[in-house]
Amino acid sequence: MKFPQPLQEGRLIKRYKRFLADIQTEQGQTTIHCPNTGSMKNCQDPDARVWYTDSANPKRKYPCTWQIVETDGQYLVGINTSLANHLVGEAITSGVVTELNAYEEIRYEVPYGNQKSRIDILLQSRADAEQENCYVEIKNVSLGLGDGLGLFPDAVTTRGHKHLQELIDVKKNGERAVLFFCVQHTGIDHVRPADDIDPEYGRLLRLAQQSGVELIAYGAEFDLLNSRVELRQKLLVEC
Repeated sequence: MKFPQPLQEGRLIKRYKRFLADIQTEQGQTTIHCPNTGSMKNCQDPDARVWYTDSANPKRKYPCTWQIVETDGQYLVGINTSLANHLVGEAITSGVVTELNAYEEIRYEVPYGNQKSRIDILLQSRADAEQENCYVEIKNVSLGLGDGLGLFPDAVTTRGHKHLQELIDVKKNGERAVLFFCVQHTGIDHVRPADDIDPEYGRLLRLAQQSGVELIAYGAEFDLLNSRVELRQKLLVEC
């Protein structure tokens, strides 16, 4: 996936009000939009290198968008959670995600479930095919703790609880259900539930796995020079 505009570099001053961040660039200090609703734990150290895009849209109060941060002086982390669905969809259609390459149609944000949810991706086969539909819920992983370990979530997520319950129901109804961890962190090679942060999410994730919900994780590679990010590597999910 190519970013909508070329990546530009700066240094983080601080993130605040959840959706704003001040950065230092060669042109001076500026405020940019932070497209991440989570806690961004371990992803907002002062003076960290950041990369952002500039929409050059005069109608936007903050035309620049934060996309990537460097952690531990070596790892790149994509903090724009709105890109996760697109990244996973592209990886599926290009054949990178071998577990999900047998479907003919991909649909996004489809209403479903008893709790009036929207599934991130619905994969469908031909009408005459015997294969069941596949419901794919996507979670962006950016919390790394070192030694290759990534955790999700980085804050308590009641929406995440609901999504897991919906996936369990999908499986009970005889269709395929997948929780897909989109790992936008180059220092992560295995993912676990963050039980210390949200024990209920960990409980429901294990229940979902026992119910037949598939857990899949793929890691991202960043090409800063060409302003690209793609899912490439299959990672381990541990419950």
